[in-house]
Amino acid sequence: MDSLTPARPDTRAALLKRYGAAAIPEVGPWNDTIAGLLAHRSVRGYKPDPVPPGTLETLVAAAQSAATSSNMQWTSVIAVTDPAKKKTLAEIAGNQKHIEQCPLYLCFVTDMARNVAIGRAEKTEFQVMPWLETFLVASIDVALAAQNAVVAAESLGLSTVYIGAMRNDPERVAKLLGLPPQCFTLFGLCVGYATEQAAGEVKPRLPQAAMLHHERYDASKAEALRQVHDGAMKEFSARNELQAGTWTQRVLNRLGPMASMNGRERLAAALAALGFTIK
Repeated sequence: MDSLTPARPDTRAALLKRYGAAAIPEVGPWNDTIAGLLAHRSVRGYKPDPVPPGTLETLVAAAQSAATSSNMQWTSVIAVTDPAKKKTLAEIAGNQKHIEQCPLYLCFVTDMARNVAIGRAEKTEFQVMPWLETFLVASIDVALAAQNAVVAAESLGLSTVYIGAMRNDPERVAKLLGLPPQCFTLFGLCVGYATEQAAGEVKPRLPQAAMLHHERYDASKAEALRQVHDGAMKEFSARNELQAGTWTQRVLNRLGPMASMNGRERLAAALAALGFTIK
């Protein structure tokens, strides 16, 4: 049984890995589900071993069990196992080889075509469809579904990593996957068994005080908390031989130069080309 229990001896160790010694939060109730969530890490190296039969269907069932706004069910999933297709998707994603390595690659699609078809069949104009709010809600639905699939996969001993670089060239991805108009691959997800070299360690997160506010937003300690996190990330980067040592440097590298967008600066134009009208 995975019932809520008092903190176990391994609770502090899990929090230490996630936050670093300088920012461990108060220890609270604990169970296997929480332990699994805190142990999450992105994995970028996979064994060729196939996932067990029925795994795909189980992950999709978990995904479909996520909350969906007004039960609109905007998510579609394209399961890709064909090596040639995975190779092309890896190229689109900047030659991320783990897309080719993983035995199962899932493309999570913001699918507005399915509900558009209902409007046509029922001869009803969907006045709400072209607004930014609708597209945003649909994409949030997809993200919630995908995270359910990730939690399910990791509970089965599988590893995962999200691939946002499907948005580098959404039109090419749509053509490759045969998506109809008003379908957009929000991101991909590698699923498989991690190699020993790629298993890695839990990456530190910001101290809770930097993102948890009580009653009203309070950034009065933001600078000091950023320094704390930079220290934890510097140690993590040194252990894992990563170039960007601190969290601050990662933010500067990712948000500073336009080149870091890798083509995603034209996302609005790509969505228009895919049939979306967003007001």
